[in-house]
Amino acid sequence: MNALSGVRVLDLTNVLSGPFATLHLALCGAEVIKVENPVDGDLARKLGNVPKYNQQLMGTSFLAQNANKRSITLNLKTTEAKEILLKLVESADVVVENFRPGVMKRLGLDYPVLKEANEKLIYCAISGFGQTGPDALKPAYDQIIQGLSGVMAVNGDERLNPLRTGFPVCDTVGGLNAAFAILVALFYRERTGIGQFIDVALLDSIMPLMGWVAANWLIGGKPPVLMGNDNFTAAPSGVFTTRDGHINIAANKQEQWEAVADIVGLPELKSDPRFAERDTRKKNRKELTPLLEERLCLETTKHWVKEFNARGVPAGEILTMQEALAAPQVEHRNTFTQIEETGLGELPLFNLTAKFEKTPGYVQQPPPRLGAHTREVLSELGYTEAQVDSFKEAGVI
Repeated sequence: MNALSGVRVLDLTNVLSGPFATLHLALCGAEVIKVENPVDGDLARKLGNVPKYNQQLMGTSFLAQNANKRSITLNLKTTEAKEILLKLVESADVVVENFRPGVMKRLGLDYPVLKEANEKLIYCAISGFGQTGPDALKPAYDQIIQGLSGVMAVNGDERLNPLRTGFPVCDTVGGLNAAFAILVALFYRERTGIGQFIDVALLDSIMPLMGWVAANWLIGGKPPVLMGNDNFTAAPSGVFTTRDGHINIAANKQEQWEAVADIVGLPELKSDPRFAERDTRKKNRKELTPLLEERLCLETTKHWVKEFNARGVPAGEILTMQEALAAPQVEHRNTFTQIEETGLGELPLFNLTAKFEKTPGYVQQPPPRLGAHTREVLSELGYTEAQVDSFKEAGVI
């Protein structure tokens, strides 16, 4: 039994934040029915770096976050499709959508309407800025939120700033926040029998992730300083040059700093008044770094990683994404499942990364072709083959 076995989720979402949320519910065992428009479905089906996959409406962006789901198509601008959705809502536990605020109301399918069909329904709306407020109706993509949240302003250094994060972090975190909120609502409903509306904003979701940086300003009154790859909480803590590349060192504790000084053969730095004490060492990091790098450049990154780790100093290589995905630790943790999809071959897809003792979550089904389960789901609702055929002819599905 999976943790969410028996939970039915209607996924009306597109692109990233919503599909990422429902992916995690699906990996936990929920039955996720992805409701897509009949023409071309989720926009992510056309996004990716493999043109032939895009042409099949199975772009890599779609493949990344839609495993373990069923796909049906509904033209929600038609009366018949709205009736079908309401029938689905009657047996659903959760509805998730990430349209701009007001879209579902204009369709006549917003939370008050769906709640009439199922008073215990949990309805999660994901948007850039939330359902209310002065910016609620503005369009938003991940990079817009990165800019408005302050994320881009704290990245980089004096030479390269503002700087976006190299993956859509706001969309991703917004999806995780939505999945978390849905689970909380399910738990509350389990105890009370009461469903509820959940309003998740990407802007709200990302800002707490800057907690330490934000606290320095909100509580300490100090704005962030652009430090590139250095860690503002300690020194030496950041990226350093070695003989054959770079190394991450995070000597955040005093004993770790002292171990670093011994390992590189500079024990005298431990008593140097510029570096002996933590806060003074942070102020003088620009003097400390070249002293350390002069020694670090004598040996390879692998050599230093081994030496530092042996003394309890956190240190590691800086891998390419390709190297990281192929690392032995990642393989050991079963981060991926290889699953066959007819026409595309073997697909490596991420499993649920939390390792549950009793209810582990794995990819069990490949991402669905557009509308692959429409007939199946409508049959489960009691529609006949003839009715389904008529829906198709009329453009309802």
